[in-house]
Amino acid sequence: MLTDKNPNPILKFLLEFGPTLVFFVLYMRWKDQSFEVLGREYSGFIMAAVVFVPVLLVAMALLRVLTGKLSRMQIVTAVLVILFGGLTAWFNDERFFKMKTTLAYGLISGLLGIGLLRGQSYLAFVMEDMVPMQQEGWMIFTRRICAIFAVLAVANEIVWRTMSTEAWVIIETFGFPIALAVFIMAQFNMLQRHAIDPHQTRGKG
Repeated sequence: MLTDKNPNPILKFLLEFGPTLVFFVLYMRWKDQSFEVLGREYSGFIMAAVVFVPVLLVAMALLRVLTGKLSRMQIVTAVLVILFGGLTAWFNDERFFKMKTTLAYGLISGLLGIGLLRGQSYLAFVMEDMVPMQQEGWMIFTRRICAIFAVLAVANEIVWRTMSTEAWVIIETFGFPIALAVFIMAQFNMLQRHAIDPHQTRGKG
């Protein structure tokens, strides 16, 4: 039975974000090329998207071995990548792969929103062991994370529908992750204000 492990953080980072970087590198190398496979012609973007799928699955398998677990969101992301990667190749249409990001961000926002409507923080269910915090803090944090993912979903739709494929690839690879990371870091003071001491919590129990 696999248990939670603490792998090298650099290796973990590479496995989590490496597949996206592989897609970026392949696209930049193949963007002006076309490939004929089984009598059909595919653009460099679509070929990079198709290669991305097994690369991601291998990386997730290694993460499973190294950490002993995969988050629900990682599993959902893998399913979306397989589904939309397959649709991209089957219909020879890059729009499916671009819409994947909208659906992933929108799904996160939607699920968190459902929890908020029920007066619950689904983030707390996933993260409270790592970030002990008062319920009020979790609700504030969840509302903000719900909002940023909704904004990113809308932003992705705007980008892929109005900008070039190359611009979308760059923003998808670097822009959205950086924006999300900056947003989360900006919540640090709020998280500190509502943080609780896990040792005190156990003592009260």
